[in-house]
Amino acid sequence: MLKNAFLTLLALAIAIGGGGGGVWHALKTQDGIGAIRIGPWTAFPDIGTQAADPYSKARVAREGVLALGQAEGLSFVAERDSGGEQLKRQCAYEIEGGFPTARFWTLYAADQSLGVIETDKPRLAALQSYQVLRQPDNSVVISVGHRPAPGNWLPSDGSGRMYFVLTFYDTPIASSTGLSDITLPQILKVGCNA
Repeated sequence: MLKNAFLTLLALAIAIGGGGGGVWHALKTQDGIGAIRIGPWTAFPDIGTQAADPYSKARVAREGVLALGQAEGLSFVAERDSGGEQLKRQCAYEIEGGFPTARFWTLYAADQSLGVIETDKPRLAALQSYQVLRQPDNSVVISVGHRPAPGNWLPSDGSGRMYFVLTFYDTPIASSTGLSDITLPQILKVGCNA
């Protein structure tokens, strides 16, 4: 009798722990149900709509973010560079390439909570489309790192994991038909301090 009760409790503990761990992992990762991937960038296009899957709704509830509606815009998150390596704060990167058509876009370096990285610099670790210098072909090259760089510079500081969050506002790519033929900038590692 006691043996059966113990085995039942053990089975329940394994089921609840395994289920909770699986949900935690599904919410923590940038890939998964409802995600689309374009190069190193990942987005959840249905996250602010009625068609959002339960994991996307839980992600919004857990992080406390205001999800953009489908007509408002779309956010992409990169946790790896174009070579597939984890982004690190102690490394320098170049984000280069063209950006899809949008009325406005923002790019910032983020910590694990997807908040802007705090730096000891007088400026935020963020850029927006109206302040970047463009190449003659309308592409953009952005240097990311601890040391200031000429042109477009996105400061980062500290050590550990880093993410890039690229958000497009009032853009045709937010509709499901616009996602199939867009290209997003590459993230190239330049070097590391550690």
